[in-house]
Amino acid sequence: MNIRYWFILVTFIAMLFGAVPFVFVFQALGISEANMLIGYSTVASYVIGTLIIFLLLLPDMRQGSLDRDRSGVGMTIVWSITGIFLVFIAQYAAALIEIFVFGVEAGSDNTESLVQLSRAVPLMVIVIAILGPIIEEIVFRKVLFGSLHKKMNFFFASTISSLIFAAAHWDFEHLLVYLAMGYAFAFLYVISKRIIVPIIAHISLNSFVVLVQVVFYDEIQRILERAEQATNLDASIILRLIGG
Repeated sequence: MNIRYWFILVTFIAMLFGAVPFVFVFQALGISEANMLIGYSTVASYVIGTLIIFLLLLPDMRQGSLDRDRSGVGMTIVWSITGIFLVFIAQYAAALIEIFVFGVEAGSDNTESLVQLSRAVPLMVIVIAILGPIIEEIVFRKVLFGSLHKKMNFFFASTISSLIFAAAHWDFEHLLVYLAMGYAFAFLYVISKRIIVPIIAHISLNSFVVLVQVVFYDEIQRILERAEQATNLDASIILRLIGG
């Protein structure tokens, strides 16, 4: 792993904890509500971190070596579209196994906390749906998985990077879901040799969660409540399952 990739990892770790000092900055600006403080601080941390990571990747971009032996435009489009469905299927298959085999409750505390922040600070939608997926794919697939895959086979490289992916989200209860997603994203990166392919799939997945849990939440809730009355299904479980 070259030195710039190490700096990318350090920058990402700083992003995860970088919201803390920004809390004091926004407190000084007169913001006191907890979700707003965390939301604005997270946005600031991710915007600055994203700029730094792209500056670190700039030499690769200029040299055209960001992804070697990559797929052509046509196959990139094919794998991007296919990848969206692949990741959705992998996530929800793993979620169903967790629920019906291991008895894990539907829904994620990590997702719920991000949703609450998005409702308090709409700018968080950009972090969740766009910046987060871009940075996570660069860090976990290009840097971590890519470096590990040079030394070990696909299964071990994707498993290790996926476990770290789960650790970064502090969501070990849904480890199977993160593993399934990690395998899917890594497969898309390997098959296409383009980091943009898993990025598109990841953005699509997170955008779906944002649409379901934030943008159209009230409308979906009303539809599910009517379905619950007609079928005796638990609407809250359905909403948590389709919303991540």
